[in-house]
Amino acid sequence: MNKVFPQGDIDSNAAAGTKVLPGEAACIAPCCSRRGACLSAFVLLLLAAVAALIALIIILGSPPRTPGAQACVTLTNRTGFLCHDRRSCISASGVCDGIRTCPHGEDEEEALCRDVPQSLPSFLVAHCGNPASWIYSDQKCDRTNNCGDCSDELSPVTACPPCGPGWWHCPSTVFEYCDCIPRSLCRDRVQHCSDWSDEYSCPGP
Repeated sequence: MNKVFPQGDIDSNAAAGTKVLPGEAACIAPCCSRRGACLSAFVLLLLAAVAALIALIIILGSPPRTPGAQACVTLTNRTGFLCHDRRSCISASGVCDGIRTCPHGEDEEEALCRDVPQSLPSFLVAHCGNPASWIYSDQKCDRTNNCGDCSDELSPVTACPPCGPGWWHCPSTVFEYCDCIPRSLCRDRVQHCSDWSDEYSCPGP
């Protein structure tokens, strides 16, 4: 038995150059309309999500940048570590000491402190006469025996300026000092210099 299609449908399909099965013609327009609506809704949702993300970034602020470690000069004229706010300069020995000194705590970051001294920038480190020993760069030439062998205070390892005001130059007998002792130790009836100059020549504080 042969099916007979309405002449109007056959003519319109023939004119469009497409073959439409019975019952399909009635579905084309609604289906296309539903697909268009779904696509429009998806685009709107995507735009709304992007707008919400931008608003969140504006409200909370963009994440802080992490610039590389930079040197600075402290108020005591020593090598220091410049904090990320680019205003705070902390002493070299204040880095990786377990205390967060910079406003954002970058002086104690894991990347900086995970393998001290290898993980520290070179400007924070000074090496002693013993290659296995090291000190912070601001501990060099501070008149204190930080290396244990005075190599951080004496040549040929280190060239330090002469003893300044408040210090007396002499070969120290005290382990804490090397070639300068505080003038406050002079004339105290205790030998601090191997030549006794702290008791007989030093004018005192």
